[in-house]
Amino acid sequence: MLLQFVIFLCQALSIAIVVRAVLSWFPISQTNPAIVFLNYITDPIMVPLRRLLPQVGMFDFSPIVAIIILYVIQVVAQSAL
Repeated sequence: MLLQFVIFLCQALSIAIVVRAVLSWFPISQTNPAIVFLNYITDPIMVPLRRLLPQVGMFDFSPIVAIIILYVIQVVAQSAL
């Protein structure tokens, strides 16, 4: 039961990170409640990665790395089932 929750959480966070990355391409106010919510749930993952990874030009690779980390956690949890 706990492992299934971990798998679900990894999938939900991955989707939230993708949505946040796509929405960052559009001029949306950072005070928009949807953006505030996405930042609230994804910042615990994204902020530490942004500190570790250098930004290359206009490209931020932290969403890609975060999704890879979440995928690895998901695979480990699935193999433990």
